[in-house]
Amino acid sequence: MLIVSEDVCREVVGRADAFQAIEAVFAAMARGDAYNFPVIREAIGHADALYGFKSGFDRAGLVLGLKSGGYWPGNMAKGLTNHQSTVFLFDADTGQLKALVGGNYLTAVRTAAASSISIAHLARKDAKVLGMVGAGHQAGFQLRAAAEQRDFDKVVAWNFHPDMLPGLGKIAAEIGLPFEAVEREQLGAQADVIISITSAHEALMMKDWVKPGTHIACMGTDTKGKQEIDPALVAAATVFTDEIAQSITIGECQHAIAARLITQADITPIGDVINAKHPGRTSPDQITLFDGTGVGLQDLAVASVAAKLAEAQGKAQVIAL
Repeated sequence: MLIVSEDVCREVVGRADAFQAIEAVFAAMARGDAYNFPVIREAIGHADALYGFKSGFDRAGLVLGLKSGGYWPGNMAKGLTNHQSTVFLFDADTGQLKALVGGNYLTAVRTAAASSISIAHLARKDAKVLGMVGAGHQAGFQLRAAAEQRDFDKVVAWNFHPDMLPGLGKIAAEIGLPFEAVEREQLGAQADVIISITSAHEALMMKDWVKPGTHIACMGTDTKGKQEIDPALVAAATVFTDEIAQSITIGECQHAIAARLITQADITPIGDVINAKHPGRTSPDQITLFDGTGVGLQDLAVASVAAKLAEAQGKAQVIAL
C-alpha cells in the first residue's frame, strides 16, 4: 500500500495534471463510464464542522475509492486549512486498499481545475475581466487556474472580510494581473467571468448586476442550504454542472429548482460539452453558469494521479498490509 503525504501531493501534482484528470473524468461520467455514489455529509455537532464521504467508481480508469473529510470553520485560527480530507483508493479487481492520499491540496487543486474547465469550454474567447467572489484559501487556487484559460487583463474581487483581499491581490500581482477590490454590483458590471468560492448561505450575486455574455462558475455550494447566486440569475443562464443529481440537491441549482424557476432538464453535464454532444455557449450575449458541486470522482481522479506520480518518482511511502 502507498501513503502519499500532503507535501508529496504538492510536489507531484500540478494544475495541468489536475485539469487533464478532471476533464477526463467529467467526460467519462457523461458517457456513463464512471459514476458517483450517494454523498454523506452531516453537521457533527462539534466545532461547527461538516463531515462526510464522497465516493465512486471510474470503470474506464479502474479507479475506485472514497474521500473522507469536511469543513472545520475554526481551523484557520489554528494555522490549518478549513477543509480537511484524506482519499482512500482501492484495487477495483480485489477490493484491497491501494493507497492513502492526502486530500487537502488535491481538493483545492481539483476544485480549481473544475472551474477552469468550465471557463475553457464555456467562457467567451475575448473575456478580459475576471471577477472573484471570495478570498479564502481556495480562491488563490481558483485565480491561478482561471488565469491560464483566458487572456485576462484585470481581476476584480469582493469578500465578506475585506482584510483578506490583499492576499488575493498578491497572487494576482504574481501572475501579472492588475487587481481591484470592488463592491459586488461593480464586480458584476465589469467581469466577463465570475468565480464564486465562498461558504455563503445567501445570494451574493444578483441577476440585475451581471451583464450579458458573462460566464459564472459557482464553486462554493456543495451542501443543502448553501447558496451564492440569485435563483433568478440561475434561471436566466444556460446551466451546466458536474453532476445533475448533486446540482439539484446540494448544488447552486437546488434553490432555483425549489422555486420552480428551472427543471432538471434545463441542466447539462459539462461532460457533454467536453464530448462534443452539446455545443456549450451558442451566442456572445448568453450567460453561462457552471454549478460545480464537487463530486467524489474528481477526488479519486487526482488522487490516482498523485499516487502514480509519487510511486514513479520514488516519493510515496510503501507499507505492507
